[in-house]
Amino acid sequence: MPVEVRLPTLLRAQADGASSVAADGATVGQVFGELTSRYPGLAGQLVDDRGELHKFINVYCNDDDIRYLKKEATQVKDGDTISIVPWSFRS
Repeated sequence: MPVEVRLPTLLRAQADGASSVAADGATVGQVFGELTSRYPGLAGQLVDDRGELHKFINVYCNDDDIRYLKKEATQVKDGDTISIVPWSFRS
């Protein structure tokens, strides 16, 4: 069973309107690589020109913020859930 990637509303249009998609990979970075090859419109939304996660999104693996784990190198296994949460400004 692959990893489930939950997409926020603002990214769903680039993934054919799906609220979540299945993707394979051993790390968050590999999952995102597969995801962006399948849905190229997501690439600029998720990663910068160097292939690093954009600063304005937060990524959680099973409710753990990957910034406090190994970032894109965070290991995932079948059945895990990756949630992409856009960072919001508060005034």
